[in-house]
Amino acid sequence: MRVSELRVLEVINVGNGRRLGPIIDLDLDLEKGIVKGIVILTSTHSKSFFSGGRSEDVYLPWEKIIKVGVDVILVDGRDIVSINY
Repeated sequence: MRVSELRVLEVINVGNGRRLGPIIDLDLDLEKGIVKGIVILTSTHSKSFFSGGRSEDVYLPWEKIIKVGVDVILVDGRDIVSINY
């Protein structure tokens, strides 16, 4: 599978069945030749009128990925960590 193909897959949290968002980046260990994790762009559904449904980057370690299928990526979305660049 190519990185370009990963970017179009839905990322689904198996804990609650919600779509988390698209993959926007990969965390690679080039020395070992492995994927360490993925970065996804999630939308925050705040009830505040002024929030406007902002988005944030979320890092998921590869160990949290349960299955990469042809249409979706299933992840264990517990303990999701937001990151800021």
